[in-house]
Amino acid sequence: MRNNNPGARMKFLLLQQKYLEYLEDGKVLEALQVLRGELTPLKYNTDRIHVLSGYLMCSHAEDLRAKTEWEGKGTNSRCRLLDKLQTYLPPSVMLPPRRLQTLLRQAVELQRDRCLYHNTKLDSSLDSVTLLLDHVCSRKQFPCYTQQILTEHCNEVWFCKFSNDGTKLATGSKDTTVIIWQVDPESHQLKLLRTLEGHAYGVSYLAWSPDDTYLIACGPDDCSELWLWNVPTGELRTKMSQSHEDSLTSVAWNPDGKRFVTGGQRGQFYQCDLDGNLLDSWEGVRVQCLWCVGDGRTVLASDTHQRIRGYNFEDLTDRNIVQEDHPIMSFTVSKNGRLALLNVATQGVHLWDLQDRVLVRKYQGVTQGFYTIHSCFGGHNEDFIASGSEDHKVYIWHRRSELPIAELTGHTRTVNCVSWNPIIPGLMASASDDGTVRVWGPAPFLDTQEVDGLNGNYH
Repeated sequence: MRNNNPGARMKFLLLQQKYLEYLEDGKVLEALQVLRGELTPLKYNTDRIHVLSGYLMCSHAEDLRAKTEWEGKGTNSRCRLLDKLQTYLPPSVMLPPRRLQTLLRQAVELQRDRCLYHNTKLDSSLDSVTLLLDHVCSRKQFPCYTQQILTEHCNEVWFCKFSNDGTKLATGSKDTTVIIWQVDPESHQLKLLRTLEGHAYGVSYLAWSPDDTYLIACGPDDCSELWLWNVPTGELRTKMSQSHEDSLTSVAWNPDGKRFVTGGQRGQFYQCDLDGNLLDSWEGVRVQCLWCVGDGRTVLASDTHQRIRGYNFEDLTDRNIVQEDHPIMSFTVSKNGRLALLNVATQGVHLWDLQDRVLVRKYQGVTQGFYTIHSCFGGHNEDFIASGSEDHKVYIWHRRSELPIAELTGHTRTVNCVSWNPIIPGLMASASDDGTVRVWGPAPFLDTQEVDGLNGNYH
């Protein structure tokens, strides 16, 4: 028999505590009086009352605590009782437990959410913050400053991409080479590790395998070859070309690391294994850019009809996901697979929700004509977006804000590609037609006056 009256339930919990505390103190007669004279007349949860009566047989306090799984009288058990009682009382009668702490934590989290330059892991404990001042991150902690200028390429640099583990950077150039750079884990400085040569048409796109063992290099529109390099050994594993008429300008790895898809604007769209053997082919799709979805079955492809479609190589179905009004020059997808970042000809950078299939935001400032420019997600939790631009700058936005929070100057020609290190939130690289790769990081340790002078132009 159970009485559903909240008042009876609260009274029962209080009397149960009283009964157990009497028993623990060895006051058996007083406990019996509570059981018979106060708990039983409530007619609430008679099954529990039978269990409670059995505790009268406990020989000592330790025996009682063991059988009841109750920690004994004191602050802890009474606080737990108070928390239980709290659930039956409206906030106007009794404040929820730790209410002030909850409000302070919410205030700190809100300040961090609104902080344009916050680029570190959120610590939800209040011990790590001061409540005397509002939270604010300085621009000096953000990757707005040139750390290095890599000048080893001797022609336009068309692409750059950090490895998935953040330890290497690959850069591809019109000079027919790919350079692999090693990232120093302490200083975050880059040094030349290996040069991969022989790409006669130049290298306009690069893709790391999921485990970073392999790197695939593609060329521009008139290139029918695709190169698959073993990065640790520097050996060419596969040089693939299905036909001299092909244009293989984009590539994406399947999450299993054993297959990849490639294609181009002449209507080729292939799925291949690591030896370049053709596994599947999709006819008549003029591919501009590719991405493999995490399910291992679906491939996203932007085409010459200003759209991104999903292609399932298992059941050979396809569907429309994104439709733009202008050509999609390139796109990339967030780690969780939910958002796509598009560089759209004459329009700039657009953010789409792939699940809801809606345009979320148009980012302002960037100059985008008909050059292929590659933007990226980056920073802690991928809260930021960066893109190159035809006005020689790198633009950075907070994902939620349309206006740029930083415009980085230094390059002297179009910036073709930006890559944010996936492991080190304060490290970013940009590749430009000026033949250089710039590595961006936080401000160096300068005195306040010098740093303030630098803030104006971000050099």
